[in-house]
Amino acid sequence: MKLHWLDGALLLAYFGGIAALGLFFAKKNQDTEEYFLGGRGFSGWVIGLSMVGTAISSITFLSMPADSFKTYWLRFLPYAFVPIAALFAIVFFIPLFRAQRITSAYEYLETRFGPSIRTYGAATYIVAQLLRISLVLYLVALLLHRLTGLDQTLCIVIAGAFVGLYTVVGGIDAVIWTDVIQTVVLASGSLLCLAVIIYKLPGGLSQIFEVANAHSKFALASLVDGKPLPMSWGLNLGEKTIPLMVMMSATFFLTEYATAQHFVQRYCAARSTREARKAMLVQVAIAMPIWLFYMFLGTALFVFFHVFPATEASEMLNGTRRAEGIVPFFVLNHLPPGIAGLVIAAALAAGMSSLDSSINAVATVAVVDIYKRHWAKDREDRHYLRVAWVVAAAASVLMLIGASLLLHAESTTLQDTSIKLTSLVGGGILGVFLLGFFTRVGDTRAVWCGILCTLGFTLWTMFGSVPFDSYYTATIGNLLMFAIGAILGTVLKKLQKSATF
Repeated sequence: MKLHWLDGALLLAYFGGIAALGLFFAKKNQDTEEYFLGGRGFSGWVIGLSMVGTAISSITFLSMPADSFKTYWLRFLPYAFVPIAALFAIVFFIPLFRAQRITSAYEYLETRFGPSIRTYGAATYIVAQLLRISLVLYLVALLLHRLTGLDQTLCIVIAGAFVGLYTVVGGIDAVIWTDVIQTVVLASGSLLCLAVIIYKLPGGLSQIFEVANAHSKFALASLVDGKPLPMSWGLNLGEKTIPLMVMMSATFFLTEYATAQHFVQRYCAARSTREARKAMLVQVAIAMPIWLFYMFLGTALFVFFHVFPATEASEMLNGTRRAEGIVPFFVLNHLPPGIAGLVIAAALAAGMSSLDSSINAVATVAVVDIYKRHWAKDREDRHYLRVAWVVAAAASVLMLIGASLLLHAESTTLQDTSIKLTSLVGGGILGVFLLGFFTRVGDTRAVWCGILCTLGFTLWTMFGSVPFDSYYTATIGNLLMFAIGAILGTVLKKLQKSATF
């Protein structure tokens, strides 16, 4: 099905508005303080909305409805830890980062453990984000291709070049304000999608609950032989259980809130600690319902195609087709022109708001933690601003190349490799930060020993036979990092004291 001209016009208007906003903020970027942090003057609600846009990508837009459409609500379980992770950020992380008036999260690592640990943290973040944005752009391009019929390579170029352009010229101001707009578009488009389903169903909203309950669609279960298999409450590392999945979720969201530059940068961009804390509350208050809504949307689509059967939908349920195609299929075949265009814009907004945040964060870390710290220490601020433009542009180009490689790979090997590399380079970084936050032990030597052991452990899980589900690799790796750093740090501290007598 081809895109209606009205939907195309709406998409062009959306792209034009975002581009204009980026060019508008380009005039403000006269120094790195503005380019990286927006002059540290943002209010909490603006930062919070931008965090929502960063946290929700096209992967979320497609995969969460696909999961609840084909299976059950198990995928929502990891998000249950988000409020607790946010509480940690509000109480511990935000005040700590704000007190030091830093620009990068990894400046803290030098203060606590020395310059080499700072460089390691910065370098692993840059590599991980370049891999991540390549994968996200690849998925955005596939979505754009499905929805518009444009050539896949052209979709990569259009989406990637567009995001790169307004991010490079507009800096953090453009990133945050476009993320706010994209969050609003995302929520509006998704709500319209559900509204059309409710309108077309003979029994309306109540029918969704009736049919879904009859098929146990709200269960925290996995799909086995076409039937729900309830999740265990045990602690068996050999399988996915409810407590261990929540623990995995804790690792992911604490890593995001405590170590990821694209979040820490926003804490520092707020006008005060109070506003930064408010931003986190706004993010949780909006993101949690959106994640919940995506799950419900997938369930609603199951009910819709149960009432109005379609061959394509049936094939997605039985595994002949990928379930991630259910939202695009519904948009193109069951939404009226205009509304379809808005939903397509929402889907693209979900991806772009993740990409722009990472590109700007990569530029910030590369300039502040590596270039300025080690290569050009005493240059004027305008020089660092120009370097930031170059780095952001280079990150955008590498993103285009990475997405193109993923697109033209003959199998999923390259995608699997990128996921494994991201896991490898990011292994243990949460453990390093938590060691610094919550203990007084550990130095450069102890942390490096922990890092090397964690890297070895991660390599073993990637290429060896392990007695636990690979789902828990990051959690175990961070616990290993923290334990080795704390134990060795304590031993070295005692040895040092003994040597002074």
